Amino acid sequence: MGLHPKIIDLTLDRVDRLLDRMGRPQDRLPPVVHVAGTNGKGSTIAFLRAILEKAGYRVHVYTSPHLVRFAERIRLAGEIIAEDHLSAILESAERDNGAEPITFFEITTCAALKAFAEVPADILLLEVGLGGRLDATNVVDRPACTVITPVSMDHTQYLGGDLAAIAGEKAAIQKKDVPSIVAPQDPIARAVIAAAAERAGARIIDAQPVPAGTRLSLAGPHQAVNAGAARAAAGVLRQAGFMITDNDIEDGLAAASWPARLQRLTKGPIPDLLGPGWEVRLDGGHNAAAGETLADHAAEAWPDKPLHLVVGMLNTKTPADFLSPFARQAESLAAISIPGEANSLSAEELCATARSVGLDATAAESAEKAAAALVGRPPGILLICGSLYLAGEVLADNS
Repeated sequence: MGLHPKIIDLTLDRVDRLLDRMGRPQDRLPPVVHVAGTNGKGSTIAFLRAILEKAGYRVHVYTSPHLVRFAERIRLAGEIIAEDHLSAILESAERDNGAEPITFFEITTCAALKAFAEVPADILLLEVGLGGRLDATNVVDRPACTVITPVSMDHTQYLGGDLAAIAGEKAAIQKKDVPSIVAPQDPIARAVIAAAAERAGARIIDAQPVPAGTRLSLAGPHQAVNAGAARAAAGVLRQAGFMITDNDIEDGLAAASWPARLQRLTKGPIPDLLGPGWEVRLDGGHNAAAGETLADHAAEAWPDKPLHLVVGMLNTKTPADFLSPFARQAESLAAISIPGEANSLSAEELCATARSVGLDATAAESAEKAAAALVGRPPGILLICGSLYLAGEVLADNS
């Protein structure tokens, strides 16, 4: 963290320099599926990983951020990287970089690429960290395919203040003669992506949501979109020679696992406090589109149960946009500060914003204290949401 004064600084110069010193591991990778977008990247990768593993393939995966342990970001041939291996590749990257400036995400991505190049596997699923055009993952010249999940407003301080600008950054992962799978988009984003594909010489494949009745392991109607993108990617890989059957796709979609996406928590202090009749759900959603999706799911899945929220958010987000959709249905909201996170909104700040959009909000010291305050009320749904960083803190003690 001391190698560069900025947490995020979008450029590829430092990454290119370090990868050259490391022997260009990006040129020795298995076939790559490169995934960008605002919402649904991790879920799409989880579905695709499950499909490929059902088909018998060894799958590398790179995702971010982690929830509990950094090692979660790097999955080698199906297994989360061992701590001693992780230490070794990080130390190797640090030695090669020397005292040159580089960001945390850049140097850890370079280390991950080294591991992916050195451990045999059949395919790498590579998630963009931020944006796409200047993201540290955008160093693979010819992936097997690219995927762009739904694009919406997020990270505006880095990617631009409107949807067209953000879509343009994400669309820049598209490459010449490489199939580009595009999930359903806002018309503005779709037009920008299509124009970028034409300039790059990429062929767009529009991914359709899987039909109703398809068995999906991840909850929420939005997962039909993510599953559709994964299914389309599996189709492209099948055309490229991967032996993937329709049964592999069906079984993979029904078996995928991805924490903190409407995940049900059944063990730990929070479920134990609330007791029988309560359902505790955890989701890392944090932007306007995620708020709309979660609120819609709550209305559809739990129409007759009281909904209570525990929310913690970073100060780089727009909490009013995330919280507004819940105003029509949530009975209460407990605002908390994310433990150990310097960029967290304070509970008081978040509480004031929640009240401003019509929510019955109070500040709480922690998620556990917020759950304790609900004891004795009619059983309902407790949804903990607002940040993947909060989700990680909650998952460390509850599962």
